[in-house]
Amino acid sequence: MATDHAQYLSDEGFHASATALDTITTETLENHTAPPFTTLHRPSPLPESHSFLARIIHPTTIEQLETRFHMGNYVIIDRKERTREFEPMSIYVRVGMHLLYYGSEQEKALHWQRTLDLLKAQSEKMGKEYDSRESKEHIPAFIKSFALEDSLAEMVKPNPSEYETFNEFFAREIRADRRPVAEPENELVTSSPADCRLTAFPTVDLATKYWIKGFGFTLERLFNDKALAKKFDGGSLLIARLAPQDYHRWHSPITGTIKTITEVPGAYYTVNPQAINEPGTLDVFCENRRSVMTLIHTATGRPCVVVAVGAMLVGSIKYCYAGAEANGAGKTGVEVKRGECLGKFLYGGSTVIVCYPPGDVKLDEDLVKNSIEDGVETLMRVGWRTGICVATKEPKGEDIGGDDWSEELKKEIREVK
Repeated sequence: MATDHAQYLSDEGFHASATALDTITTETLENHTAPPFTTLHRPSPLPESHSFLARIIHPTTIEQLETRFHMGNYVIIDRKERTREFEPMSIYVRVGMHLLYYGSEQEKALHWQRTLDLLKAQSEKMGKEYDSRESKEHIPAFIKSFALEDSLAEMVKPNPSEYETFNEFFAREIRADRRPVAEPENELVTSSPADCRLTAFPTVDLATKYWIKGFGFTLERLFNDKALAKKFDGGSLLIARLAPQDYHRWHSPITGTIKTITEVPGAYYTVNPQAINEPGTLDVFCENRRSVMTLIHTATGRPCVVVAVGAMLVGSIKYCYAGAEANGAGKTGVEVKRGECLGKFLYGGSTVIVCYPPGDVKLDEDLVKNSIEDGVETLMRVGWRTGICVATKEPKGEDIGGDDWSEELKKEIREVK
């Protein structure tokens, strides 16, 4: 572990970060009609955000954080034209990045437990408030701030006044006809599980080299299942990050039968790209609370794992497919179609990770290129194509795909295969 993290880990620094996070969430909850961009989702590069933090955190600490962390990230917003857009980091995520270092110093048990307790308490605080009837007052400002007006027509309930709470609105249901799956006649095609910012890696080794930089990431830890992880050793992996403004349900990437569901307790660290890409920190995917679902693909008979990962300020993870329990618990033995809704996240950003066994899926070339060569996420929608199953065919020795990939990338993928 890098020793330079220690400079962030004084008691004074922890209490400052804790106070900042509590102040941000309290201001948000007390100002029902305030636009999110003036409270919780205030972009951290703004001078107003700097001034806010300067009231609570020592200026030297702020400068160290600004130097150490990027203040946002680029996303490819048009898959065909490959145009990019910068997404600034929200102020609450910035504070969460600071807290992540306390969790990273696990030998400092007191600091680590403090961090877990703080993030859990803040997530429960936001969840309780956003489940109250009064919370519906947050809805109009949220819609306006994130320019969601046009998207409401896609929803089962397009009128914002129909929602009883903010969380009900946040986990709003979309009409099935608004998210058709790509190539519906071909059951070998795989689809995006969410409206998201997506990265795609032909192997886990490539994912950990180019994207998941925190220490401790393994499939065994992610699944909390050694035997299951063994089946996916050398397989491909997709990471679908849902920003707070996104449609916050996730869908099945394949047609198959639900074989197992395992609930794994954990923390509530931020899953912002800066947290995932930062070397020397905890791997948040294996630390955060998550639900691990195994599906058996109808077309191939091979397994697929879909992991719903909670995040900072996420209230809960609930299943809502036909056959799921009324209380949001999952149920096994149920067949789901590609593109069918599996579950929903209540308030906060979150992530869905999809894993395929080795040799099972050839991921689409542009998604891999964006993720590895360019190091950026691609804006995706539920049902959009992510790849195609090739497990039913005999693999050709040098046929790794990637006509648009550089020779260096092709060489690296051959080596890890």
